[in-house]
Amino acid sequence: MHCLVVEDDPVIAAHVLDGLRAAGRSADHAATGRAALERLSRGRYDAVVLDRMLPDLGGLEVLSAMRAAGDARPPVLVLSALGSLADRIEGLEAGGDDYLAKPFAIEELLARLNAITRRRPGPAEAARLAVGRLVLDPSRHSAAFAGQQALLNRKLYSLLAHMMRHADKVVTRDMLLEHVWGYAFAPTTNIVESNMSRLRTRLLDLGIDPIETQRGHGYVLRSGLCA
Repeated sequence: MHCLVVEDDPVIAAHVLDGLRAAGRSADHAATGRAALERLSRGRYDAVVLDRMLPDLGGLEVLSAMRAAGDARPPVLVLSALGSLADRIEGLEAGGDDYLAKPFAIEELLARLNAITRRRPGPAEAARLAVGRLVLDPSRHSAAFAGQQALLNRKLYSLLAHMMRHADKVVTRDMLLEHVWGYAFAPTTNIVESNMSRLRTRLLDLGIDPIETQRGHGYVLRSGLCA
């Protein structure tokens, strides 16, 4: 695993870098948001540890720029002293794959990095999917319907792929947490609901609304609404 640590506090940065290297990971360091984006443009990383409070660009600004570049960008663990529920939700909705509040144990940081890097698309998810005229294209990282196309970030792509592979079946929140987020437990945020809402908005941009919410059960992607 080759990681980028984006942290302006030299003590915390050294702690994370030492922990990663002791665990057999290689790691680079960037002390500012702009330095992080420059490194990301020049090299390939398996994961990013990203502090929210940076001296130039905010961490969420860096994250937004990364996600705008498409799915080729690595998964991100947001690291911050801002640890309230609202802060965690904001970081996850901005495109973070996980969120860890300071102070933290290096063992937990390593475990969370392992978890988010395991969530990369497998062969089934990387294949081109179609339900009716709704097509999910891994080469463009987009959804298309009736000649219209919408680009998706990595999480929305994975979410739609899972729904399309289980078209006309009820997919529960716990199933999505396990297969899309890799969580074996239910977090105390509305991460599924907020991402599902964003996905439905992207599909509405295509003129289609095939996902139904079944309260108390989960979600269903109706193939008949994709014809």
